[in-house]
Amino acid sequence: MSQKKQITFIINPISGGHEKEDILEMIKDHLDTTHFEANIRMTEYAGHAADIARQCAKDGIDIVVAVGGDGTINEVARSVTHSQTALGIIPCGSGNGLARHLCIPMNARKALNIINLCQIETFDYGVINDIPFFCTCGMGFDAFISLKFAEAGKRGPITYVENVLKEGLNYKPETYEVEDETGARRYKAFLIACANASQYGNNAYIAPQASMRDGVMDVIIMEPFTAMEAPQISIDLFNKTLTNNSKIKTFQARKIHIHRQESGAIHYDGDPIMTGKDIEVHIEPLGIRIITNPEAIEDNSQPNPLLNAFSELFNNINNVREDIEKGGRKIQAINKLMLRKLSKL
Repeated sequence: MSQKKQITFIINPISGGHEKEDILEMIKDHLDTTHFEANIRMTEYAGHAADIARQCAKDGIDIVVAVGGDGTINEVARSVTHSQTALGIIPCGSGNGLARHLCIPMNARKALNIINLCQIETFDYGVINDIPFFCTCGMGFDAFISLKFAEAGKRGPITYVENVLKEGLNYKPETYEVEDETGARRYKAFLIACANASQYGNNAYIAPQASMRDGVMDVIIMEPFTAMEAPQISIDLFNKTLTNNSKIKTFQARKIHIHRQESGAIHYDGDPIMTGKDIEVHIEPLGIRIITNPEAIEDNSQPNPLLNAFSELFNNINNVREDIEKGGRKIQAINKLMLRKLSKL
């Protein structure tokens, strides 16, 4: 009889809206104990998940399962890179970008079933200014919104859309010098995203073709756009057609250096941090082991409030076209329409 695998579940009790007591019972009732010997740890402070996972890797634990949102998953994942300890995921956050890219079900019980199957594969991950990321990192508007989102009193997709609406059309694009293996180019950009995986979360596909096993990142440069062009960009983001938009420039690279005119925010997997004018991003090929879904079927069973909200804006944009074109009232017109739609979700 083969020896049981040692598995530690690291649970963030405050992430997302899931009842963690239910998840504890689910693990006790449905984990395959013929193959696994489990330990359950609850996080108690910011960074605790990383500390637990780091010790697990040192102790040779076979699998650590992050039960939480993208922040918890990033903490756990970056602590087990370049080790034999594999990452498992039970997604309980507001975005769940890595889980969605890997086709891990959003339903906790189904996600545990994937862990029971225990198919482990090796993937790339990225590093921005010495901080690992597994889905995306970036600067410009998405980092600015990540900062606003982190400061908000409540989480979730509705809060995210509200911040986008309030800040988006006031945001001033920056000028960046981007250097890769082929040379340096200057861009005036609304945002620059570096993607190891395909999406931010909530099925918002910033890099629809991105692969976590090709040794490169997809670099996405979103050029400045008008208020009238914003809804189509939003729809393309959710329909996996963003790279077809004329405001989007993309290329692939193993590493890049970015210089901007001012210090400011960057984000890694949605978590913001302030940093200087110079930013280094690179890919670490095949540096993390992750439990994956053998069937690799995307779980789109849950409604997507972000897509619904932006679709409503796109479908009703003609109703506010006159106000938009007047300039001074464009933000108020769009916000009034969208916040009315959001209140009904």
